[in-house]
Amino acid sequence: MSKSYTYPEFPYRQSAAQREGRLERHPLVVIGAGPIGLSIALDCAQRGIAVRLIDDNNTVSFGSRAVCYAKRPLEIWDRLGVAAPLVAKGVRWQVGKVFLEDEQVYQFDLLPERGHKMPAMINLQQYYVEQTLVDACEAHPKIDIGWKHKLVALAQQDDHARLTVETPDGRYHLEADWVIACDGANSDTRQMVGAQFTGQFFEDRFLIADVVLKSAPQPAHGAQRLGSEPERWFWFDPPFHRGQSVLLHKQCDDVWRIDFQLGRDADPEAEKRPERVIPRIQAMLGPELPFELEWVSVYQFACRRIDKFRYGRVIFAGDSAHQVSPFGARGANTGIQDVDNLAWKLKLVLDGQAPLALIDSYHEERAFAADDNLLNSTRATDFISPKSPVSLRYRNAVLELAATEPFARPLINSGRLSTPTPYLQSSLNTPDEDTFAGLMKPGTNCADAPLQRQGQPAWLLNVINTLHGPAGGFTLLCFGPRPAVESVAEGPLVARVLSVGDDVQDADGLLAQRYDAQPGTVYLIRPDQHVAARWRSLDAAKVRAALRRATAQH
Repeated sequence: MSKSYTYPEFPYRQSAAQREGRLERHPLVVIGAGPIGLSIALDCAQRGIAVRLIDDNNTVSFGSRAVCYAKRPLEIWDRLGVAAPLVAKGVRWQVGKVFLEDEQVYQFDLLPERGHKMPAMINLQQYYVEQTLVDACEAHPKIDIGWKHKLVALAQQDDHARLTVETPDGRYHLEADWVIACDGANSDTRQMVGAQFTGQFFEDRFLIADVVLKSAPQPAHGAQRLGSEPERWFWFDPPFHRGQSVLLHKQCDDVWRIDFQLGRDADPEAEKRPERVIPRIQAMLGPELPFELEWVSVYQFACRRIDKFRYGRVIFAGDSAHQVSPFGARGANTGIQDVDNLAWKLKLVLDGQAPLALIDSYHEERAFAADDNLLNSTRATDFISPKSPVSLRYRNAVLELAATEPFARPLINSGRLSTPTPYLQSSLNTPDEDTFAGLMKPGTNCADAPLQRQGQPAWLLNVINTLHGPAGGFTLLCFGPRPAVESVAEGPLVARVLSVGDDVQDADGLLAQRYDAQPGTVYLIRPDQHVAARWRSLDAAKVRAALRRATAQH
């Protein structure tokens, strides 16, 4: 039981259809009320889709679990209206340090430039994230949550799926136009549709120890000491845990996460016992520093993904679609970006404004991102836990050289921290006709920047959000003199003009710098705040063609 958090119990309720014994059809059923399922339910509901969300449990996840949340997922949650309490509660950090034995060999900064609303990373226990999302979902009139409702069978027709759900009052059936499965790495839904989930398993075991400390821990060995700002510390072969690696993070409520690499032959049940855990922590922190164990877990991991993100009317997101190692915080962060990619596409398809091919672009873009994450995750794991004598010699040589040779430092891989994967080859992109510098290529998520709006400070991503309201839409970000049109339409699709210079002012020049903006430059931005196209001047015919392409109608 947690010493710093009281786990809620959410009430089980029969649905009206279940109580009345009738078969009910839903536009969308979401399976699993973890961070991904709750986020997709909230995103879809805000876009106007009625959501039935079911989960076989009736509380939040036990233990801190996923604790590192990166800038882009925080921006997505900001769009959904839930980021502020998460950022306020979480521990901000952006500097990481890597040690070989007791000497620092490398340091990195996740956000070296100014002018971003969201921090580079926060550490926050997963139960706080889920509680915040549950509160938002419970308050939304278009979301109906069924706690202790377990999916036990699923059958599909061309235009819907039929679900069998087990509850404390017995089984009932419901139908859904679409099902989104967010039921984790061991997804039952994935097995029900016969999907393949393949990849690489890793034999090493790792111990998570969440430790309550009233003062900052100072490792008992070495001259380095934690400063006033939270940082990520990672050791290779430290004096207090020879031959293995250790990771240290600060969370809120005076809880610190320590990950100990245990090796391949460790007995997971034995290693979780206090008599094995406490001496490891004392060896690291010194025997005099008092602490309490908050949560202990031993885990193995794999790098795998599903073969197709859509099976008929069932779509997969989060760990049900891909699983990565925890090094780099790519699991939950990647899942939240699945949500960002999927919700607007599903809305347009349900409204008849885009073909089914737009849903398939979800697989195209997010499978590409998953493969990128799997590659980075596998490389990090191989560096942290070499599988051959040659790999071990390479790893140790890199670490030793890094102490004095700058070229070796970027080769250190203690987990490349989560960053968005741009969809540079997406079929939804309109290729550049003009020359641009910088990173804002079609397929890339928009970089935020500080603005002035009606004399008040503002942020680009927030302004885009308010331009459309919760349902979202396409935006024409125009630099220079305001265009003669307020919007460009292609059938039911409308791209609204946001004029930089008229609607908002780029007082610091950071927006123009990040978007390589000259007077007349135009960016077409998707509902998920990704660049769809860009030009050096506004041409309505080109915008209409880009709208068709961005909605898979080309």
